[in-house]
Amino acid sequence: MSMETAGKKGKNGEEGSEGIQEEAEKKEITPPQKVTEGVDILLGDPQKAVIKLSIPIIVAMSVQTIYSLTDTFWVSWLGADALAAVGFAFPFFVIQMALTGGLGVGGGAAISRRIGARDKAGADNVAVHTFVLMLVFTLALTGIGLALVRDLFIYSGAGETTALGVAYARVIFAGSFVFFFTNVANSILRSEGDSKRAMKSMVFGSVLNIIFDPIFIYVLDMGVAGAALATVISFASSGFLMFYWFFIKKSTYISFDFRSFKFNRVIVKDIFRVAIPSSIEQVALALTALTMNYIIVNVSNTDGVAVYATAWRITSIAVAPLIGISISVVSISGAAFGEQNFKKARRALIYATRTGFLVEAAVAVAVYIFAPDIAAAFTQAENTAQIAPELTRLLKIMTVFYPAVAFGMLSASLFQGAGKGTSALIATLLRSLILTPIFALLFAYTFGWGLLGVWWGLVVGTVIGSLITFAWAQVYLRCVIKAGKTGKDC
Repeated sequence: MSMETAGKKGKNGEEGSEGIQEEAEKKEITPPQKVTEGVDILLGDPQKAVIKLSIPIIVAMSVQTIYSLTDTFWVSWLGADALAAVGFAFPFFVIQMALTGGLGVGGGAAISRRIGARDKAGADNVAVHTFVLMLVFTLALTGIGLALVRDLFIYSGAGETTALGVAYARVIFAGSFVFFFTNVANSILRSEGDSKRAMKSMVFGSVLNIIFDPIFIYVLDMGVAGAALATVISFASSGFLMFYWFFIKKSTYISFDFRSFKFNRVIVKDIFRVAIPSSIEQVALALTALTMNYIIVNVSNTDGVAVYATAWRITSIAVAPLIGISISVVSISGAAFGEQNFKKARRALIYATRTGFLVEAAVAVAVYIFAPDIAAAFTQAENTAQIAPELTRLLKIMTVFYPAVAFGMLSASLFQGAGKGTSALIATLLRSLILTPIFALLFAYTFGWGLLGVWWGLVVGTVIGSLITFAWAQVYLRCVIKAGKTGKDC
């Protein structure tokens, strides 16, 4: 469907699109002033959209996770304590990214629904509101993070690795604005279907990070703080590129007019409908990591945390295709709900899930086969060699949930695109903060499996939670399709 059909009134009574409906009741929706390739893809065939929007994001996520692995590789040469320190810092970094990511998802989903409803002016207004909210959150997070950073590590059980963890986290918290702006800007690009430029910005920053890591860590002798500084500078470079596209070249579909900005409670409510649950959802993942760290330390020691943190970073590249597909599903389903085309949303989810499952099954086989070699690459230093056997075992165990996680991750993305952020949140809380710790403790203590039980608890909790989320999404889609038009009661 081309944007040439624009000019209709974009009313959508579905729960996640109440903001569009309320705005439309106040004024006539302005036809879009320009058309981009990304918007046409977003509103076209959902299966083609999944592929065209996902591939650039997958490429970007793969490069970004390669930089993450490179970061882990260079830090590993500092020793097991450095790896553990970064492992303890990781949940706090995730919390920071959760807030910015949640705002980006909430704003992006609201923009996509307005694009589906052919409301260009409304999409622009949402983007402006998203940036204003971003500035407010940045100020708050920077102050709180820097003030409490040492206490956070002390109470998380970092022990002798506290000093190293604080050195890393202080740099990350000081760079809060960089992470907020870059992630929000990237989300806005993806929301308008411009995944190619979103990819370029992410790849640019990731490549710079790969280059900067050894320089800051070893050449400048900054240690773990150098790894954090390399990350901040690389994100800033990506952010500047997007700033140029948005505000200097002005070549994006979305445009900004801050001079006429006026606070709109309806828009803020629509953004927060997904942003708040999404942020809590990602914070829950960070809390899961903290919980797992605590369980691991009690079952084993800080070497177990080093194994867990390293394996999780390696796993991140394995699920990069799923992350890319899930990001595209948010935009595609958002536009479909904006159009009130619920069958289109279901087609997108089924096709995306099938594709993600097959890709991850192939990745799982490859990781399982090469697990010893992968583990060896990250345990070259003399004082990290002792964790190689356990790291190999965990890498093999974690391949079990690669294909299964496709069901949960992509279903949660559909809920977010539809504006039902609370549903995605509940599903994540069930999987990460309830099922995963319960099974980890059950297998570790009740079954007496120790550290092995923690690893299997992580896998079993994730698999069960993902399948429950997929079933829930199917029930919801059947309901809105049967209800027709608004799907308001589903």
